[in-house]
Amino acid sequence: MFDEQSDFENRMVAPDYAPSDNETEPGLRPRTLQEYIGQSKAKENLAIYMEAAKARGESLDHVLLHGPPGLGKTTLAGIIANEMGVNLRITSGPAIEKQGDLAALLTNLSEGDVLFIDEIHRLSRTVEEILYPAMEEHAVDIIIGKGPSARSIRLELPHFTLIGATTRSGQLAAPLRDRFGVILRLELYSPEELAQIVRRSAGILGIEIDDEGALEIASRSRGTPRIANRLLRRVRDVAQVLHGGAITLPVARAALDRFEIDELGLDDFDRRMMRTMIRNYGGGPVGLETLAASLGEEAVTLEDVVEPYLMQLGFLSRTARGRVLTAAAYAHLGLTPPAVTTGEQQQFF
Repeated sequence: MFDEQSDFENRMVAPDYAPSDNETEPGLRPRTLQEYIGQSKAKENLAIYMEAAKARGESLDHVLLHGPPGLGKTTLAGIIANEMGVNLRITSGPAIEKQGDLAALLTNLSEGDVLFIDEIHRLSRTVEEILYPAMEEHAVDIIIGKGPSARSIRLELPHFTLIGATTRSGQLAAPLRDRFGVILRLELYSPEELAQIVRRSAGILGIEIDDEGALEIASRSRGTPRIANRLLRRVRDVAQVLHGGAITLPVARAALDRFEIDELGLDDFDRRMMRTMIRNYGGGPVGLETLAASLGEEAVTLEDVVEPYLMQLGFLSRTARGRVLTAAAYAHLGLTPPAVTTGEQQQFF
């Protein structure tokens, strides 16, 4: 089971950060809003907020970035720090285990610094309590000692900007969410926007690519820049070894077909899940735990990683009775959906 899980987590189309992304990702990150492609609404609003804060000589208000993984939340945090001319400190919710860990981070900040907390929804409630006065009053309360001799010391903090990133904004405690003055949702990218990112990355990496090849990689990247850059590097390898180095439309198609990533960005696991639902459960409804057991995967993995994209494509629906495949999913697999005229599946066929 461990090996299967590792293979799943290393899927080429997985939106989450993988160690292999370290290969070139730092060099591909844009440094300014002007270089940042896509997310036009978020960029426009952010530019206004930053310009206003700089004109007043103040720190930017606390920012919450939420949306699917791989869309550039960490990159935006770096851009904010760069545009504001301040330092960026990076940590994550799981890394902050105790109140003292967060207090140490906060007390080491300089005036105007940006503190970026990835996966902020995974902060423990006790750690969150430290954040409330830090965000509102720029102070932190530390308890020294235990029992009757315990006493509280308030330490003043410099003005700073907290940037929280989350893929699950609904799991944030309301008091924490309410303390963010700027809340921005990042949306999936269009193929055209991703093609711009692919061409920019190819230029930085010294890869020869034409517009059609870039668009082909972009269209199979699930609307996610991280996946697009990952596919670009792997297509480059195939192009270099088998096709003379340049990435054209035929070369991109041949490489991505070799990786078993189809024209919609679905890989072998996505198709195996849909075929399992059809073969074993007539296309649904089927419970999540039952489906996970059939595939040998964790239910939370299917729910968080596999299902969202299938639902965005209109291939899968969650109903009160379980998961159901739609007619579009059957058509994509080249199959005919069953004739259903009653029950919960009626709306899908």
